[in-house]
Amino acid sequence: MSSFLRPAVPGPHDPTTTAGAPAPVMATATATLGRVPAQYRPISSHLAIAPPVSVVIPAMNEAKNLPHVFGTLPEWIHEVVLVDGNSTDDTVNVARALWPGVKVVEQAGKGKGDALISGFAACTGDIIVMVDADGSADGQEIVSYVSALVGGADFAKGSRFANGGGTDDMTPVRKLGNRVLCGIVNAKFGARYTDLCYGYNAFWRHCLDSIALDCTGFEIETLMNIRVVKAGLRVQEVPSHEYLRIHGMSNLRAVRDGLRVLKVILREKGVRRASRRGPAVGLNAPRGEVS
Repeated sequence: MSSFLRPAVPGPHDPTTTAGAPAPVMATATATLGRVPAQYRPISSHLAIAPPVSVVIPAMNEAKNLPHVFGTLPEWIHEVVLVDGNSTDDTVNVARALWPGVKVVEQAGKGKGDALISGFAACTGDIIVMVDADGSADGQEIVSYVSALVGGADFAKGSRFANGGGTDDMTPVRKLGNRVLCGIVNAKFGARYTDLCYGYNAFWRHCLDSIALDCTGFEIETLMNIRVVKAGLRVQEVPSHEYLRIHGMSNLRAVRDGLRVLKVILREKGVRRASRRGPAVGLNAPRGEVS
């Protein structure tokens, strides 16, 4: 679970090949998906993929941060889904100007968990990537997440504490809390995580069938990490670096949200898989208005 993957060597996004050289293709998910891809998407000088990749970005009043966030996204991704949490600034217009064709979902409820669930419902890609809108995540790392998935993982989990990862944005109190909560999850669910409360993750869309999501706050990240383990899905940690928020203030509150995470952990221990089976989040009923 904790095998690490270094980012691919950067190269030109050139679909052509040099004379006499084979096309740059890595293992794809065609066998898993049961179809022949129409085309490959070159993502570096030696790597190409067939599965379309959707990037979900929950945002509320992040207009000043979006130029940086969108500027780091790879050009080869299939779609960007922006979930707007009733912003009072120019978030939506800025997103549309930066990424023509961006899919905007107007969030009906409140909370990061609700926003992500709404975004997942609107995705059409086979791979879904979760990216925060505050500028703390580097979109160029998406290649490492996708590589882990096409290489055999079901869920690619970002880790700031895996070899090669790091963080500029965690206080000592948050680091301690994250370590304690991570240890509890590892002990209770047989996981081997090095990081727990981190929102930069990627997964095959079919995983939603096994982890039916039902929480609205920041604790959704912990819930996903627990349920992928309980469902027996293959998890690979990907080292990731978390940067400082560029503009604005975070809605995260260490003590309040830490207690919510702990409640999720304690609740999940007693949940039998059969009791939470149901329609996969995002596959049957939309949770927000898409434009």
